[in-house]
Amino acid sequence: MSDQLATLIQAISGDRFAFLRAPAMQELLEQAGLKDWNSFADTWDDLGVDTFMADGGRYRRRRFAAFRGTAEAIVRKPHQPHYQSRDYNLLNGGIERWFDPVTEMAATHPALRAILGTCRDLFDRLTPATVRPASWHIEIHQFRIEARPGQSGKPTPEGMHRDGVDWVLVLLVNRINIGSGETTIHDLAKHELGSFTLTDPLDAAFTDDNQVYHGVTPVSLVDPARPGHRDVLVVTFRRE
Repeated sequence: MSDQLATLIQAISGDRFAFLRAPAMQELLEQAGLKDWNSFADTWDDLGVDTFMADGGRYRRRRFAAFRGTAEAIVRKPHQPHYQSRDYNLLNGGIERWFDPVTEMAATHPALRAILGTCRDLFDRLTPATVRPASWHIEIHQFRIEARPGQSGKPTPEGMHRDGVDWVLVLLVNRINIGSGETTIHDLAKHELGSFTLTDPLDAAFTDDNQVYHGVTPVSLVDPARPGHRDVLVVTFRRE
C-alpha cells in the first residue's frame, strides 16, 4: 500500500471525509494507471440534459453507468435506472431515473479504470472485514452544471444530503468561468465538519456516506458575457 493511500485512509477514518488536492490525487491515480486524462475530460462535452429535475431546471447534464467491483475485476453492468428513495433525495427521489448511458469510450478509458480501481482498494480497506462485501455495486455519474447570465446552477439542488450508499468520491474534471461551488460537510447532527472548494482538475472529495452529509453551493458566472460550467465525476460504492 502506498504512503498516499495510507494517509488518505487515516484521514477518512478519523474525520469521515477527506479533501485531496489535485497533485496528490494525480500521484495516487498514476500508481493505478492514470493516463490520457484530457481525452477522458473531453467526454463531458457529450452529456444529455437531465430531464428529471423536479425544480424544473435545465442546468444539469449527465450520463450514468453501473458496475460490479470485486477484488478480481470491475465489470460494467447492463444499463439500468438510477434510484434514490425520498429518504435521501426529497427533490428528485422516489422514481426510477433513466439517464443516457456513459459511452463505451468513457467506461473503458484508462483514467476511469484507474479511478475505479483506486476507489475499490481504498473503500475495501476502509470497510471493516466483518461487513466488507465480496462485491460492490458501483455507480458513476458524469455531471455538468451550467450557469447562465442571471441564473446560477445547482450542483446539489436537493440541499445538504446523503446519497444512501457507503462511500462517495467527487472528482473535479473541469470548471470554466465559474465562481463559488463550495462543498460543505456536516455530521449526522448537522454540525459543520469542514468546507472547501474544488478548483483544479483532479481535486477530490471523499465521504463516508453513512456518517456525513454533503452539499455544494450554487455556481455562477464570473464573466456574464461568456458561458460557464462545472464538470465533476461522482463515484459511489454500495455493499451488494
